[in-house]
Amino acid sequence: MFFKIAIRNIFAYRKRSIITVILLACTTALLVFATAYMDGSHGRLIQSSVEIYPGYVQITHQGFRENPSLENLIFDAAQVSESLQDFPGIEVLTPRFESYVLFSSAEKAVGGMFTAIDPEKERQVSRLAASLKQGSYLTSTDQALVYMGSELAKRLKVGVGDQLAFVGTGADYSFAADTLTVKGIFQTGLFDFDSRASFVAKPYFDRVMAAENYATHFIVQPVRPAEAATLEVAIGQRLGAEYESASWQQTMAGLVQAMRVDSIFGYITLAIIFMVIFFVVMIYTLLVVYARVREIGILRAVGTGPGQIFSMLLLESVLLGLVSVLLGGLIGGALAYYFHINPIVFSGFDEQFKQYGLALTAMPTDFAPLVILRDMAVMFVLSVSATLYPIFKVNAFKPIEAIHHV
Repeated sequence: MFFKIAIRNIFAYRKRSIITVILLACTTALLVFATAYMDGSHGRLIQSSVEIYPGYVQITHQGFRENPSLENLIFDAAQVSESLQDFPGIEVLTPRFESYVLFSSAEKAVGGMFTAIDPEKERQVSRLAASLKQGSYLTSTDQALVYMGSELAKRLKVGVGDQLAFVGTGADYSFAADTLTVKGIFQTGLFDFDSRASFVAKPYFDRVMAAENYATHFIVQPVRPAEAATLEVAIGQRLGAEYESASWQQTMAGLVQAMRVDSIFGYITLAIIFMVIFFVVMIYTLLVVYARVREIGILRAVGTGPGQIFSMLLLESVLLGLVSVLLGGLIGGALAYYFHINPIVFSGFDEQFKQYGLALTAMPTDFAPLVILRDMAVMFVLSVSATLYPIFKVNAFKPIEAIHHV
C-alpha cells in the first residue's frame, strides 16, 4: 500500500520530483566522472613517469640497490637472459649498464650518467627514443656516438655533431677514456634526468669500459603492465636468491606516495563539495516536505500514525534517490567509458606537460565498474540521509498544527 501511495505522490508532485531527480542525477554523474578522471590521470602520470626511463620491473644483483658498486654487478648477463627466455608475462627483457663519468667539451667539464643500452629493445621499454629533440636516436652498431639529455648538452655547450671527451672507471677498475660525437639530444621534461643522462650502444660501451657480459640491471617490460608486481615475484622465484627483482611500486616509492597524497586531497575536495550538496538537498527537501504539511496533518487526523507517515515519505525519498542515482550513474559511466576510449587531449600544451615530466598530453579516464557502483552507492546513501531530518521535522507536528500550517 505504501509503495502505491509513494508512487502516486511522486507523480502528483511531478515538477518537484523532476527537479529532485535532475539535481541528484547531475551530482551522481559529476562524482562518477570526477573519480574516473582523477584515477585515470594518476594512472597516466604513473605510466608516463615509469616509461620515461625507470621501467616496470628491474632486476639487479643481490645488494645492488642498497650498495650500487662494481662488486654488486650482474656478472653473467647472458645467463639471466637465458633464464628468463620465453618466461610467461615478459614482453621485452633488456640489460643496462649505468656508470658515471666526467665529460669534457671545448669549454666545460661536467659529470654525468653514462649508460649502455640496447637501442632497439630500449625503444620498447622506455620513451628515450620518443623524446628525441635534435639529431637521431642510437643504433646497436654505433661507435663513439652519444645520445644525451638537452640540459646536459646545454651545460657542456655542445650540439648535434659536436665532439666531447669522457674519462671514467671501467668495470674492472681500469682507466677508461674516449672521444664521443653527439648523435642526438633528447628532452623528457624531467630536469634532473635531462641534466645528467647520456646513452651509448652497449657493444661500444662493453669494449671501452671492459664490461662484456656485465650489467648493472635488467629492465622488464610486462605483457600486462598492471601485473608488474605479480611478475616481479615470479621472476624473483625463477632467478633465486642471487638476484633481486623490484616492481615500479618499489623503485618509484616516492611517486606512489605522492599519488596517494594527491588522491587523499582529491577525495577531501570532493567530500567538501558533496557536503555542500548534501545540505542543498536537505534544504530543498525540507521546503518540499513543508509544502505538504497540511496534507500530512489531514492524514494524521484520519488515523494515519507517525510511523506510517515516516515510512511513506522515506519510501518516496528512496524511490527518487534510486532513480536519480541510476540515471546519474549511467550518464557518468558513459562519459567515463567514452573518455577512456577517447582520452581528453590537451593540444597545444606539450611543452607545459613536459615541464612536469608528462610525455603524453592525452589524459584518459579510468573506467572501473566497481568504482562507479561504489560512487553510486555513496550518492544513494547521501540522498536518502539528506531527507531524514526534514521528514522527522515535519512528522513532529501535531495533527491540528499541521492542518492549520500556512
